[in-house]
Amino acid sequence: MALIVQKYGGTSVADTGRIKAVAERVVSTAGRGNQVIVVVSAMAGETDKFERLAGEITDTPDEREMDLLLSSGERVTSALTCMAIQKTGHDSMSFTGRQVGIITDSSHTKAMIESIDASRLKEALDEGKIPVVAGFQGINEFSDVTTLGRGGSDTTAVAIAAALSADACEIYTDVEGVFTADPRIVPDARKMDRISYDEMLEMASLGAKVLHGRAVEFAKKNNVPLIVSSSFNQSPGTLVTKEDGDMEKIVVTGLAHDKNQTRITIMRVPDSPGIAATIFDAIADANINVDMIVQNISSDDNATDLSFTVSKKDEKRALEITEKVSNILGSRGVSINSDVAKVSIIGVGMQSHFGVAAQMFETLSKAGINIMMISTSEIKISCVIDVKHMETAVRALHDSFNLAKV
Repeated sequence: MALIVQKYGGTSVADTGRIKAVAERVVSTAGRGNQVIVVVSAMAGETDKFERLAGEITDTPDEREMDLLLSSGERVTSALTCMAIQKTGHDSMSFTGRQVGIITDSSHTKAMIESIDASRLKEALDEGKIPVVAGFQGINEFSDVTTLGRGGSDTTAVAIAAALSADACEIYTDVEGVFTADPRIVPDARKMDRISYDEMLEMASLGAKVLHGRAVEFAKKNNVPLIVSSSFNQSPGTLVTKEDGDMEKIVVTGLAHDKNQTRITIMRVPDSPGIAATIFDAIADANINVDMIVQNISSDDNATDLSFTVSKKDEKRALEITEKVSNILGSRGVSINSDVAKVSIIGVGMQSHFGVAAQMFETLSKAGINIMMISTSEIKISCVIDVKHMETAVRALHDSFNLAKV
């Protein structure tokens, strides 16, 4: 008997018809002799609706109250899914994050899971029930509701799978797996049979929406096999697993893009020890993640320009903080550019192949695309470019690295 955790995203539970279809898939899995735990997202559009309602009240909603508001969508779905499973004649029971015992830190709207007491899930399984868990949420040490950020239901599912040593965690969405690029931009993008944890983690962090980055981290740390599939058909999905030797034979595995980027530049800041720490400590204190950082060479006046990128949702607060720090440091001022995008190539094969960066830069040059910022790691290269060139860049790079071919 295998223990399988199945997570269903918003499009998979978009309405009661889809929820009934999910219930049939869950019961079918259980009927093959498996124990099944279900994790669900809010119905498609619900989280956006709640954010819009909050925006009609205030431009700066309190994050604690936002967590309580946003968490309600998953609770609705979990109860409805439980009812749909019960309608098939199978016993089922729904749980909130609190009831599962998901304890997080207090970073409201993007909390990190610290522990899970899965005893109630074990009891439900032992009683022959199918537990249905509201994803995306937990509680902090003060029993306040917290949420894990957009896509956080993936993390809930993997964390539960890790806590219970599940045999697999299946992520069901509206795509058939992980593709070499976004099929909406690259029509000949290829679905991959498998991808390494590290490659998937890079793709998720660089803009690919198919999996939540923290979910992949959890899976890698706890060696949880992840399978990404469509809930709309029975096609085999993509296995996210350990790296093996064959994976290194492929130089570039896939592409990711992200237009949810803003570049902030603090101009003519004094080039002396501790300045960068002053800037980025202030931003970190506001729980804002900085992505790429570029500092120009110091000029004769011992000053430099320092640029960094943040997500668009954080740009207002990041700009306010940077302007305050700029005044303190006596820099010339701060500029912001929201019309940028990041394109990235990813592959474990980069570790053993030469000339990958040169090929990427040459491809963008031939397409007439200027590179504003560059960031690299052992298995990825990212470039910040003008957002109007993003789709052209993705298609050109996909062709250049022959990613449509097996």
